[in-house]
Amino acid sequence: MTKDIRNIEPKVVWNHFADLNAVPRPSKKEEKVIQFMLDFGNRLKLQTKVDKVGNVIILKPATSGMENRKSIVMQGHLDMVHQKNADTIFDFEKEGIKMYVDGDWLKAEGTTLGADNGLGVAAIMAVLSSTNISHPAIEALFTIDEETGMTGAMGLEGGILKGEILLNLDTEEDDEIGIGCAGGIDVTATKNYVEEKVTENAIGYSISITGLNGGHSGMDIIKGLGNANKIMNRLLFDGYEKYGLRISEINGGSLRNAIPRESFAKLCIDNNKRALFLEEKKLLIRDIKNEFLTIEENLNIEIKEIETPTTVMEPSSQIKFLNSIYATLNGVYRMSPDVEGLVETSNNIAKIIVKEGKIKIACLTRSSSESNKWDLANSLRACFELADFKVDFSGEYPGWLPNMNSSILKTLESTYINLFNEKPHIAACHAGLECGILGQNYPEMEMISFGPNIKGAHSPDERAQISSTQKFWKLLLKVLDNIPEKTI
Repeated sequence: MTKDIRNIEPKVVWNHFADLNAVPRPSKKEEKVIQFMLDFGNRLKLQTKVDKVGNVIILKPATSGMENRKSIVMQGHLDMVHQKNADTIFDFEKEGIKMYVDGDWLKAEGTTLGADNGLGVAAIMAVLSSTNISHPAIEALFTIDEETGMTGAMGLEGGILKGEILLNLDTEEDDEIGIGCAGGIDVTATKNYVEEKVTENAIGYSISITGLNGGHSGMDIIKGLGNANKIMNRLLFDGYEKYGLRISEINGGSLRNAIPRESFAKLCIDNNKRALFLEEKKLLIRDIKNEFLTIEENLNIEIKEIETPTTVMEPSSQIKFLNSIYATLNGVYRMSPDVEGLVETSNNIAKIIVKEGKIKIACLTRSSSESNKWDLANSLRACFELADFKVDFSGEYPGWLPNMNSSILKTLESTYINLFNEKPHIAACHAGLECGILGQNYPEMEMISFGPNIKGAHSPDERAQISSTQKFWKLLLKVLDNIPEKTI
């Protein structure tokens, strides 16, 4: 199928994307893709370097007649979210993404596609490798680890970049111009518990939750999609009192920035309560499926008898744990009072691991308001501490404040209107873009974000629209040609 992809227009973009997707590049393990980008820049005989944290910077002089335009930074991130379906066998550290064309969409076989942000990176590569595209002086900045901490953007030192305008190519709606984004903070709750041996009268069961849509925990949080960790908690809640339910293991969700699609639990109940347990859970599963019928049509919840676990969580810890998950907010906390339809603050209960005497709960809290980000983070902290968890805050990054008067916004908006005879949607987004972090060291740099249509980012349903990528490429080339002149 790679041959089919390489024949899609614009071929220069899709060929670079195919080359990039052949290189393993999960977050925090970008060594191979860093070397790939260094080799790419050196082959073009362009000044290429890697900074102390792993960001790759490639410089390209202005084309003839463009020397008097403002210099630009073209920016994208090299890493990708590594999500796959439970039944997909794939090693993100060793294998390239397996892609295929489905009508107007490019998809991957059971894994994330890497269009976020691989298409932005490929577009920058296409400009760098071109001999006939008009553009001002370019600093191409390829950051690392955007998806799990933004450590690349955080580690970029001030003074390295000289550009006056930054084009961030990491937006996922082709009619949208991004001028702001949310900041975020990781909230992690941990606790040890005492394991007890299972009684002779116990019988083992497993519960599996699969088939949820998942998706981006910022952009998709407003959709009210199912969270596998919250659904699992509903199935386990009050189980000790009713059926002597005891938790042995839970493995739910994966990455903080992905709405959890799956959760798996092992447990045991009193053997003489099995009929009541199965009947009540059958009714609850029916109700949950009805709740999500229109948005989670593939939701699957199965309860199966298994070999009885040997150890389980002691009752008081189990009750406090389940109570804390029930009480912890998941989803939208506050809508923006200033921008219609924009989520201001939210939380994603992303991952829950219960095993061998340890509980770990990982959340990602986002907000375009610093004060509300901390308000929600402290609310989560209070909830978990009431259940005797230790709570840590980490990975904090700032939001990006909109600048409605920037020259690049005016350029991009007018260019879009001239090309497509309609106004673009100018908006802030409820996702973490690197612009806010980069702006801390480059406060005078004008920033803007745009890109092609990408759906289902951060999930195995991720797909990139081919016609939209053609539209994005057309816009990018015209914007490069329309960059304003330097101010004297």
